[in-house]
Amino acid sequence: MNFKRIIFMLTSIILALTILFNLCSCQDRIYAQDLTKDIKISSAVGKQADDRFINSQLNLCAELFKSVISGNESNNVLISPLSVQLALSMTANGADGETKAEMERLLGSNIPTDELNKYLYNYVNSFLSDDKSKLKSANSIWFKDGNTLSIKEEFLKTAKSYYDVSVFKADFDKKTVKSINNWVNKNTDGMIDHIVDDISPYAVMYIINTLIFNAEWETVYQEYNVSDGTFNSISGNNQTVSMMHSTEGIYLEDENATGFVKYYKDCKYGFAALLPNKDISIYEYIDTLSAESLSEILENAQDEAVTAAIPKFSYEYSLTMNDMLCELGMQSAFDVNKADFSKLATSSNGNICIGKVLHKTYISVNELGTKAGAATIVEMDCGSSMPPKKTVTLDRPFLFMITDTSTNLPVFIGTVVEIG
Repeated sequence: MNFKRIIFMLTSIILALTILFNLCSCQDRIYAQDLTKDIKISSAVGKQADDRFINSQLNLCAELFKSVISGNESNNVLISPLSVQLALSMTANGADGETKAEMERLLGSNIPTDELNKYLYNYVNSFLSDDKSKLKSANSIWFKDGNTLSIKEEFLKTAKSYYDVSVFKADFDKKTVKSINNWVNKNTDGMIDHIVDDISPYAVMYIINTLIFNAEWETVYQEYNVSDGTFNSISGNNQTVSMMHSTEGIYLEDENATGFVKYYKDCKYGFAALLPNKDISIYEYIDTLSAESLSEILENAQDEAVTAAIPKFSYEYSLTMNDMLCELGMQSAFDVNKADFSKLATSSNGNICIGKVLHKTYISVNELGTKAGAATIVEMDCGSSMPPKKTVTLDRPFLFMITDTSTNLPVFIGTVVEIG
């Protein structure tokens, strides 16, 4: 091999590594001012999960899941009630009046927000994370740079103290879209690579939670545990799948379903599966779910050997939650005329309300274990309840100019007298 060829190969390798490094850097880059260190914190006092908190979370889980299923029959559905809970609970700290009352009824079955903060703080900080089992949450708040928005210091202080948020000030342009997606991608270990496509001109703040779960089975499946099987889909088709077989020690049963629990490493987390009886459809069974029924079937788990089989699967799911949250009683938060987020911020451009709540999830179940990710983003919008006094509709021939704004000189000028 001659000297020139060696130099050429080394140069090519260095160039490839440089490109790769730059690509990786761009994927993590945040085009925003990080104000996290500037936010004052107070000592957070946690509250141990008790029956009151657990029942409220089971109720939220059942209600959210049933609402999501409605209208999504025949599709795989996956939500993270905890991710939704964390994002909306952070937001609730900026609410007041009837808006706050509605959010408290939905999120905590009337547990006051300041008390829910304590429960969630203690709960999230109890998560186990090691090489074999990880459950991790991250939170961030993004607000629009400018002079029109004044964020309440107490809101940011509570968010930092109880939810450990990162706080960013950004221009809310295309770079901000990229930054938010990079942050979500990084904090879901790449399972959710983006959640926003663009930013509404009315958006003034984003409140985001991410949640990731990545755990190895307590007993992983060996090659001989996996064989071809048949899955009877909701459409009536028989699908050939890779079925993972095992014997588990926890059996679940109620009057309409049977199931089992397969544990993850160290048994901190478990995969609980429920199969409705043949005479009841999956959707009929879901309709019966409640905080009480979920609690009963899990608390009455039996120590009994059960032959179990799980198909390997993976998919992602996303939805906008506005309509379902309104139907569950959280209505005024979305109404620009009624929303009361006076404890969150004030704006000279009008009242602040929730513009939309986006939720996205991913899951993969295979021989080694389970990976799952969730992201919930609450977009806070600002709009005036006063209708504009003037209206211009270009529905007849018109003149137009493209001007140099520093001089107001037209760079282009023209007319439009017909379309097409």
